[in-house]
Amino acid sequence: MAKSDLIVDLALLDLENPIADIEDIRKLNPQRFEMEHLTGILYEDTERSVCAGYKDVTEDEFWVRGHMPGMPIMPGVIQLEAVAQLSSYFTQRHDLLGAAMVGFGGLDEARFRGVVTPGDKLILLIELKKASRGRMIVAKFQGVVDGKLVVDGILRGIPIPIDSVKKHLESRKSR
Repeated sequence: MAKSDLIVDLALLDLENPIADIEDIRKLNPQRFEMEHLTGILYEDTERSVCAGYKDVTEDEFWVRGHMPGMPIMPGVIQLEAVAQLSSYFTQRHDLLGAAMVGFGGLDEARFRGVVTPGDKLILLIELKKASRGRMIVAKFQGVVDGKLVVDGILRGIPIPIDSVKKHLESRKSR
C-alpha cells in the first residue's frame, strides 16, 4: 500500500509524544481492564475528521495464552474493538453524536491483511465519513503495523441508551 493510500501520513505521527494518554482516553471511553484496547492518541485533524491512535500489544493481553497457543495472534475482533474505541474517543471528544456513550453499530468491508502479535504497536487511523447527531457515525478505518496495512474497513457507531440498558439490567436482577 502506498503511503498516499493511508488516512494519515505516518510521518506526521510522533510515537514518543502522544497528544492524549490512557488517562485522557479514560475520561471519554468507559472501557477498563482487559477491555481497554487503546494506549494513546497521536494525531487529530478536525477539519478532515481524522484521528490516529495506537495500541501497544503486550505479552500480558488476555488472549495471548489461548489465541493461538505457541503462536499468539491478536484476534480480529480485538483489532476492531481498538478501532471502535478510537472512533468513540474522537466522537466523544468533539461531541459529534450528542450521546453519553457510543457503541459498536456495525461493520462493512472489513479485511484482515496481516497479523498483529505481542510486541507490535498497532497504529489505528480513522476518518469520519458521516456523523448524524443522535443517530450514527460512519468511519473509514485502517490498522498498520511496521508501516504495513493489517486491517481496514468501515465502522459504524451508535448512541447507547444508558438508562434503558441500566433498567434492563435491573429488571434481570429482580427476576
